[in-house]
Amino acid sequence: MLIIISDLHLTDGSCGKSISETAFALFSTRLKELAINASWRSGNIYQPIDEIDILLLGDILDVQHSTLWLEKADGTPNPVRPWTDYRYPGFAITLGEITRAILENNREGLRTLSELTRPGGLTLPPATSEHRPDLETHNWQPVQVRLHYMVGNHDWHYHLPGTDFDDIRREVITAFGLSNSTGPFPYQAQESVSIQEMLARYHVYAQHGDMFDGFNFNAEKGRDSASLGDAFATQIINRFPVEAERRLKEDLPPGLIEGLRELFNVRPALAVPLWISSQLRQNQVSPAIQKKLKTLLDDLGDEFLAMPFVRDADKKFKLDYVDGLEAVIKLTNTFSFKTIDELVVWIRKRFWSENITFAKHALKEEAFTNRTAKFIVYGHTHHHEIVPLDSIPGSPNPTNQMYINSGTWHTYVDLAVNKSVEQKFVPYQVLTYLTFYMDDEHAGRRFETWSGAFAE
Repeated sequence: MLIIISDLHLTDGSCGKSISETAFALFSTRLKELAINASWRSGNIYQPIDEIDILLLGDILDVQHSTLWLEKADGTPNPVRPWTDYRYPGFAITLGEITRAILENNREGLRTLSELTRPGGLTLPPATSEHRPDLETHNWQPVQVRLHYMVGNHDWHYHLPGTDFDDIRREVITAFGLSNSTGPFPYQAQESVSIQEMLARYHVYAQHGDMFDGFNFNAEKGRDSASLGDAFATQIINRFPVEAERRLKEDLPPGLIEGLRELFNVRPALAVPLWISSQLRQNQVSPAIQKKLKTLLDDLGDEFLAMPFVRDADKKFKLDYVDGLEAVIKLTNTFSFKTIDELVVWIRKRFWSENITFAKHALKEEAFTNRTAKFIVYGHTHHHEIVPLDSIPGSPNPTNQMYINSGTWHTYVDLAVNKSVEQKFVPYQVLTYLTFYMDDEHAGRRFETWSGAFAE
């Protein structure tokens, strides 16, 4: 049995909350139920499975959203940012600090996950002579659970080569109970023989999917480099609450800073200005202080656009992501928070959709065109979906091909659709996983998915 999950976005807590440890406990319980179900074979025969593979398909640890990147201010000697040359010693030092902070902040949830990989972490009742579960015996059979880690755009740093990064990966391996070696965690399945062979057994092709997102992947430089998304997250989303507290601490209520740190979890992303305004209103921030915050946001936007890293990404005579960001930032420079709110609501109603699909890219994968994969799996979009790609009557392997997105495990504060201009947000948590079977597991079932939400 193979389980695929992605986009957990576990953070160090400095830029919004990670999904709660409840999600890990829920997954652990559900995994045991899945193992029981997979042990029932055709003819209503019970035969316990002996192994489970769990593939973590990128954006598991969220290195991008941490204020530790901002420990040294811009302009000071040797500040480390995601786009700093990773061969500079300070880069690995900063990455190690962020990694340890994330592991500590999510210690209980990761303990629940890692316990599954230990001897006896998951056991099943043996079969009786009548091929039924023997629930009377105390000698339940252990199931080997293997965890495999592939990187995405928020944790690409664990793909970097070098002994300093090996040491950091060793800490991640220990915390999760991973089957990975301390070498670079794979970005694509073909970088790992064991993962490639594992996926082939289930007729699955899987990758994170960020390579189809030019804002979060630089096709010219490859995955061992930062993207515009890293720069925007660091210099705007992460930095705004930090600078607000530093420059205006005496004038701001404590609840406002905590609210601004949740910018990372706001959905849709276009609603970020609405969230800022809602926090200003809820914390009764005066018009004078609101003006100062607006000036601060404008300044950060201008500084972001002036960064050499951003300017280098701007292609001459071509409309690109930098041009789009410049248009948005200049727009927010011009108007007040209230006017921006009204514009955002109108744009969302008229144009915006969160239902981003990568299904068209699956049609171009070699594993699809050569028919070796029945399932093409991506993550990244957070939008769980199942899209039929093709059916080949008379062809024994495969007959049907599908694209499946692995969704996310995430805490959201989502904009309510009723009277959006009133800036009402609803918090909840989302949990999605995909399950694939081989041979006669689960009486010959090929796959199933589960996606749910809960609130605490």
